[in-house]
Amino acid sequence: MKPLPQPGSIAFAREYFARRDPAVLAVLRQSSVGIAGAGGLGSNVAVSLARAGVGRLVIADFDRVEPSNLNRQQYFVDQVGERKVEALRENLLAINPYSLYEIHAVRIGRRNAATIFGRVDVLVEAFDKAEVKEMLIEASLSKFPGRPVVAASGLAGYGCTARIRARRLGNLYICGDGTSQCPEGVSPMAPRVALVAGMQANLVVELLVRMKRR
Repeated sequence: MKPLPQPGSIAFAREYFARRDPAVLAVLRQSSVGIAGAGGLGSNVAVSLARAGVGRLVIADFDRVEPSNLNRQQYFVDQVGERKVEALRENLLAINPYSLYEIHAVRIGRRNAATIFGRVDVLVEAFDKAEVKEMLIEASLSKFPGRPVVAASGLAGYGCTARIRARRLGNLYICGDGTSQCPEGVSPMAPRVALVAGMQANLVVELLVRMKRR
């Protein structure tokens, strides 16, 4: 058995990206994706896109990691109390040190959304509250009408996988079942959260390849 390449070496980097479609990888390495929210959806989307090889992720969230987050979000026990964006960047660098992770520990509003996410190819909406989702989507589509927004709606509970799908409304894509909501005080469960987040990330990759190959 040949010795494994050392992390950080050129040989390791070659091995890291070895089993990829070269044309798709070239597109992803040159792409930038914004992720608004670093909770259940956002942290899972970020991990998937980092593993896929997206060259730059811009992630914004003002919250800190809490014990109740650990049942569905990409954080660990020793990160409780840390800002989510800082903890997530730490985890992403441990997964893929060959991409750039730009983080913003701020609350996203109509005024700063365009500045923070102004230089991304696709924007992922990963918020919890409906009114914040609506604000971000409207602000993005108004300021950047040609840029895709990949949002989520309806991921509560478990099972009913066949109801989860992606819908398109112009440059807005919505993943989820579109209806399910958790009762007050009950968080979504990891399998369905990861399923919808995976659908969002998969759609982002599809959109990037389609856009860059034009």
